[in-house]
Amino acid sequence: MSERELLAEADARGLRYLEGISTRRVFPDADAIAALSAFDEPLPQAGESAEQTLALLDDIGSPATTASNGPGYFGFVVGATLPAASAAERLMVAWDQCASSFLNSPVADKVERVAGRWVLEALDLPRESAVGFGTSATACTLAALAAARRALLAREGWDIDNDGLSGAPEIKVVVSELVHITVKKALRILGFGMSRLIVAPVDAFGRVDAQQLPPLDARTILCLQAGEVNTGEFDPFAQIIPQAHAAGAWVHVDGAFGLWARASSHLALTEGIDLADSWTTDAHKWLNTPYDCAMVICRDPQVLAGAMNSDAVYMSASADAQKNLTLEFSRRPRGIPVWAALRVLGRQGVREMVDRHCMLARVISEGLTLHGFDVLNRVVINQVLFRCGSDAQTEAVLAAAQASGKAWFGSTRWQGRPALRISVSSWRTQRQDVDALLALLAKISAESQ
Repeated sequence: MSERELLAEADARGLRYLEGISTRRVFPDADAIAALSAFDEPLPQAGESAEQTLALLDDIGSPATTASNGPGYFGFVVGATLPAASAAERLMVAWDQCASSFLNSPVADKVERVAGRWVLEALDLPRESAVGFGTSATACTLAALAAARRALLAREGWDIDNDGLSGAPEIKVVVSELVHITVKKALRILGFGMSRLIVAPVDAFGRVDAQQLPPLDARTILCLQAGEVNTGEFDPFAQIIPQAHAAGAWVHVDGAFGLWARASSHLALTEGIDLADSWTTDAHKWLNTPYDCAMVICRDPQVLAGAMNSDAVYMSASADAQKNLTLEFSRRPRGIPVWAALRVLGRQGVREMVDRHCMLARVISEGLTLHGFDVLNRVVINQVLFRCGSDAQTEAVLAAAQASGKAWFGSTRWQGRPALRISVSSWRTQRQDVDALLALLAKISAESQ
């Protein structure tokens, strides 16, 4: 089989997969999972054919996928893939660009610069900011917090690049009581001990309580949230950030999915967020690009570039080259699918998609209440948090819904008890899919009584 024929076969198999996505089990059954044992083979001596390898991946692998690219997946704020972003990804793979700098790939350098500019426009963040396209919110948060610490230490006259951390002035970190685990992970990797984090209390909705904010100073990094993972709530940025800056603190906002509310009619939820020093957000969540694509955004480009610089004697580049804004030196141009998504959607399309998801979340909330479930949050954006009358029933409903193969969402804990969490973030999800989800849950609830 020639290269052309092999790639055509891969595209044909991919299209067949997508054509059946709405009828595919949302989570694979036991037989499909058991069949994965076919991959447990020894390393071939002479190598197998490319066409047989592709067939194995599709025939055995495809049935064992979660249909997260379909309309019935409501877990983890996982967006589907917009066709334009998927098509751009296919061409991008064919190009096989190492998109570290202009020298490696002029087209990647140009398109990612445009994508970064468009992201700032769509999110209405300071236009002078640097935008680095990284693998995940975790990696991008790591970059942002490393830059924050370096900047605060530089203000104290400490050169962390040369002198390290031993003997350095202590940098304190204040986080929400409900801080996301990825922020904790980034802090842990950077050497901030978990027992030394200063915890800011939250109100009944899960927002940092501005009245109980711990003391801040010029040696403090304050981490806030746009879209708390369970409730979808937003910290009161307009109250807190000016107070933090008056004390000299650095403010970072974890906006993995919630930051995109800023591009919608829910803009008021993000009032004051543009005053922060750095932000992280995902494109593979609410913008519906392929995995993996996230962004680190820093108000002062020189601060991020200084922390992430990876110039070498054999490869130097401009300060704002992607290799000097992110953790990765060798990297794929993951900003290209972002460019494609934004070019096809436009400002209006992004707004309409986010607004539709928020509307569908409210429909789910109202339907769940009608069917006797206890909705636990205000449903300010696309997150619905709920439970049943007892913990046992909550767990039983989750197990039955997941086993049905018709929809998938996950569990969490809220205020010490099990709860269920529905996220609406797929461009494929329409009103009929939400109605089907509610009918399924009503049936399961009735049978579990």
